[in-house]
Amino acid sequence: MDCQEYSGLQPGGKFSTVPATPVYNVLSIPTHHRKEVLMSSPTIPEKYRDLFQKRAFASLGTLMPDGRPQVTPVWCDFDGEHIIFNSAKGRQKDKNVRRDPRVAMTLMDPENPYRYLEIRGRVVEITEDGASANIDKLAKRYLGVDKYPYGQPGEVRVIYKVKPEHTTVMG
Repeated sequence: MDCQEYSGLQPGGKFSTVPATPVYNVLSIPTHHRKEVLMSSPTIPEKYRDLFQKRAFASLGTLMPDGRPQVTPVWCDFDGEHIIFNSAKGRQKDKNVRRDPRVAMTLMDPENPYRYLEIRGRVVEITEDGASANIDKLAKRYLGVDKYPYGQPGEVRVIYKVKPEHTTVMG
């Protein structure tokens, strides 16, 4: 592959020519490998609901106050209508979704990373009710223990419910 070169000012005021980083056109990926689902009646495609029964971590994307993305791995569940994740009150993702409820999540199949579900939606409910029981339920699936072992003194757990507005699937 031929790479373009970049001439730039280096530390100490010297110019240098360095090979450019290769750029790949993601639009060249065949579209038959991915399927976007615009949802008039939002739901998770049946074929991908098994991801919520596996130990599939979700990468949760939220927006910082200045608009930059912030991504965090989270445990999640699906109640038939909403994607549910749990966190501690006051963490960055908590602050972000309280200010701007738009989120994106990707769940990759732990057995096949080329099979994934991407969800875009909004946090429509935030509650502390049942959050401790919910994190224990998730700890059972993700860690195989009955009680969440990483809680801190004074920590307040919170449940967030995401209403899916768009999904993209692959695999």
